[in-house]
Amino acid sequence: MEFPLIRNKLLEFGYKNIAKQLFFLMDPEIVHDRMIKLGNKTGKIKFTKSIMRMTFDYKNPMLEQNIFGIKFRNPIGLAAGFDKDAQLVDILPSIGFGFEEIGSITGQPSKGNPKPRLWRLKKSKSLIVHYGLKNDGCEIIHNRLKKKKFEIPIGVSIAKTNCKGTVDTKNAIEDYVKSYKIFSNIGDYYTINISCPNAFGGQPFTDSKRLKMLLDAIFKERYSKPIFIKLSPDLSKKEIDKLLEVSEKYNVSGYVCSNLTKKRNNKKILEQNIPDKGGISGKVVQDMANNQISYIYKKIKRDRIIIGVGGVFSAEDAYDKIKRGASLIQLITGMIFEGPQVISEINLGLVKLLKKDGLSNISEAIGTAV
Repeated sequence: MEFPLIRNKLLEFGYKNIAKQLFFLMDPEIVHDRMIKLGNKTGKIKFTKSIMRMTFDYKNPMLEQNIFGIKFRNPIGLAAGFDKDAQLVDILPSIGFGFEEIGSITGQPSKGNPKPRLWRLKKSKSLIVHYGLKNDGCEIIHNRLKKKKFEIPIGVSIAKTNCKGTVDTKNAIEDYVKSYKIFSNIGDYYTINISCPNAFGGQPFTDSKRLKMLLDAIFKERYSKPIFIKLSPDLSKKEIDKLLEVSEKYNVSGYVCSNLTKKRNNKKILEQNIPDKGGISGKVVQDMANNQISYIYKKIKRDRIIIGVGGVFSAEDAYDKIKRGASLIQLITGMIFEGPQVISEINLGLVKLLKKDGLSNISEAIGTAV
């Protein structure tokens, strides 16, 4: 374990003192787009993939899980919202991710909301995101992936197209179902994103009656892959209870806890006069996501799987979510602030924490704090 530790310390120093300093002088969306292009090109070349694997990857059998017949080599995945158009599926295994969620993908292509639509909250270690479900649409992305073989599990996050046409409930449901059907032969699981805070018409399917209508349509086309529901961190317990009541009737596989927060009265927001549009990720949403994980796990226990996301910057952050009831963890903002080596750092740290607690596999830690 000595080499990965030393390697990661050097990478962390280089990222925080050189690369991050340069990146944070630039517009965040420009940096994001350039990283996507670089990752896409790097993933197409075997030699560069091998170099990246030596530079970033870390494996340990203590982190492996089999969930719904899907093998996860570690519990750390890339959350939906970063690889919107599925251009990084070839390179992410070399960086050390255990799985990836692409999208969110919509029935029609969407340019998203007008720029600027991405801001850094440096003091708060968070981002304000107002992309508005920018993506190439389900047909183009499906064609991009249909001949690929994936090294790690791929989740497909689907949402309704960001336009006036999908404000109508019937049209919105048809939009979801289109993406759902097109990706029937690609990916290992679905996430139904009902909680994007940046789309035209808001979040209609956080209403339990509309969610029932959506799940009715989805389950009529039922494929064998697991289905998760992605929840907003801004939901009250009463609202969560209603959504769980509906979702459990359809035997959904689990929940992604959680998405971006729209609330601006959060004590973890340290900046003044921030943009009033968009949702907030990172440390600002961490406690909200953690509380939601604990609450839902108490309701469902081990009958469903929870994917925890929000404010994961370290192994301790990830382990906290796991002990609260999450089986898998996703991140984006932590990687942007800490560097790509943070994936390996988290996985190394999880092994250390498991050993400290006398556990032999990450699955044994799930829900132990609850």
